[in-house]
Amino acid sequence: MTVEIYDTTLRDGSQGEGVSYTVADKIRIAERLDQFGISFIEGGWPGSNPKDAEFFERVRDQEFRHSKITAFGSTRRAGKAPEEDPNLQALVACGATVCTIFGKTWTLHVTEVLRTELDTNLLMIEESVRFLVQHGRTVLFDAEHFFDGYRADPGYAVEALLAARRGGARTLVLCDTNGGSLPWQIEEIVRDVHRKVDHPLGIHAHDDTGCGVANSLAAVRGGAVHVQGTMNGIGERCGNANLSVIIPNLELKLGLSALPQGHLKELTDVARFVADVANLSLSSGQPYVGRSAFAHKGGVHVSAMRRNADSYQHIDPALVGNEMRVVVSDLSGLSNVLSKAEELGVSVREGADRKALDEIKEAEARGLSYEGAEASVSLLLQRNNPDYTPPFQLLDYQAMVGRRQGTHFIEATVRLSINGEVEHTVGDGNGPVGALDSALRKALTPHFPQLASVHLADYKGRILDSNSGTAAITRVLIDSRDEEGTWSTVGASANIIDASMAALIDAFEYALTRKKTSS
Repeated sequence: MTVEIYDTTLRDGSQGEGVSYTVADKIRIAERLDQFGISFIEGGWPGSNPKDAEFFERVRDQEFRHSKITAFGSTRRAGKAPEEDPNLQALVACGATVCTIFGKTWTLHVTEVLRTELDTNLLMIEESVRFLVQHGRTVLFDAEHFFDGYRADPGYAVEALLAARRGGARTLVLCDTNGGSLPWQIEEIVRDVHRKVDHPLGIHAHDDTGCGVANSLAAVRGGAVHVQGTMNGIGERCGNANLSVIIPNLELKLGLSALPQGHLKELTDVARFVADVANLSLSSGQPYVGRSAFAHKGGVHVSAMRRNADSYQHIDPALVGNEMRVVVSDLSGLSNVLSKAEELGVSVREGADRKALDEIKEAEARGLSYEGAEASVSLLLQRNNPDYTPPFQLLDYQAMVGRRQGTHFIEATVRLSINGEVEHTVGDGNGPVGALDSALRKALTPHFPQLASVHLADYKGRILDSNSGTAAITRVLIDSRDEEGTWSTVGASANIIDASMAALIDAFEYALTRKKTSS
């Protein structure tokens, strides 16, 4: 059985707080969703704003291999004929071959929001659908507030569906617009409607109870063959049903087809691509596609995983394009250290693994956290090997912030030992960390020219115990990058400059040892 996937990331998703696309963003996302194999991509509401109108103009002649670009709108207004309604005219004019229109199915909305007669609303639905069908459009009908409407007056809610069917709607989509339904309610109602209405049904769920995914799957169990949602669950209020979770659940758990064969392995890449273009952070704990979805931290878990990868994973991460990771922390056992070393490509001598584990536990007790700093983990493992020789050693440093003749100055000096030579350099910057970075570069770059391409990409500081005042431990995480990739290092101390210097030293040392390993 095949379930149609209808993506509304570009329309309903854009109603999420903090989400704003340019037209170019929308086109990029549409192209990637088409490559992924989504059946329908809802591009926007051409009658509501110039941006959506421009989107449809720009994609009018663009070829999409898997997806049908869909325009969204509403039924005609009360008192207007379809051909006089600006919204319906805009749907026809935009050129989309598929149109989705919503109509009222809850008597409360008909009488209190539209303030029209119940029979008039049924005519509005039927005539609007028929108008678009007569203009050669495939029409999907979004039955707005359907589940609330069905609980209030099941007879009228079904009559609204039948009106859309008489007009020629291809699919009747039951919408949990307020997101307040629960899975067993959804499944029971969809199954009941499926018996009463002989027509393809769909589901459009929101996540206000945290059940958007579960409600969508329940609807499929009840007979729905069409599922609407957004990538990563973005959308108004608490978001829409999350297609990044629904799609793999349909394919891997229910044994249904939702994408072209072989495309599921692109899921993680697509979810992260959409998050990047939308300028949103993808939750590390998001099922299937999050960075932590297959991360293992507990020593007992990792020990079992080394014997059988299925022991603590519900699927092979590669099926959705993700990967298994091992996290080292104070909860780690030797299995974590050995697995992490293998993951990072670091050889650890016998005995060094135990020393590394003890050092990790002691460091975490001091405030370090290695979970997001794999470059520091790699160095810690290498440094515990007896034959490891660091490319340089820090002898001492000093950072000064002051005022000379009415002008602020920030200056740092470092002394390093490099291949038996002592380098003593001075640097300045906008802050003490920038000055230390400058001084380190002056000392290191003449010996290691490749460091000229290394840049500090991000700097984060976190006070771990604010109740301790100025004695509180500060944890510093530094992200660095070059043309080969990015890496993260960590430092912790009651002195933020000490913590920053530790993370900086690790950043440069990792850049050198990584290059040495790969050469």
